[in-house]
Amino acid sequence: MQKLNFPNYTFRFKNSENKIAAFDQVRKKFIILTPEEWVRLHTVQYLITEKSYPLSHINVEKQLKIGSIIKRYDVVVYNSGGEIHLLVECKAPGVKITQATFDQIARYNMAIRSKYLMVTNGLEHFYCRMDYTEEKYIFLPDLPNYEF
Repeated sequence: MQKLNFPNYTFRFKNSENKIAAFDQVRKKFIILTPEEWVRLHTVQYLITEKSYPLSHINVEKQLKIGSIIKRYDVVVYNSGGEIHLLVECKAPGVKITQATFDQIARYNMAIRSKYLMVTNGLEHFYCRMDYTEEKYIFLPDLPNYEF
């Protein structure tokens, strides 16, 4: 798999029906390794290892209802009160981060109302704090460490 713009992390792999699978510690199972999944695994490790977010507060690949449409978010982190603190949108490394990517996470966030957003393709990372009063993103150089 491609080298990403994250620290080096160790993952468990296995061969599953002639495809490589990696162990996802959040879902507690092996997942077929796609480029987007590779980014998601690294993102979760980054949140746990570098930002001290508890594994028990992280959820991945769950359904989200926006109006009458069912979507799937990539990663969310809950605060200790059970509210969503961070919403993450992961793209494959070959996918360029564009305004459409931000529009996608903004649509998801209308239903979630997360305090922070992260958009990454594994090579580029964008972090935002939401200002709901002014209805805008405030771009940040990095995410805050776990403190809630």
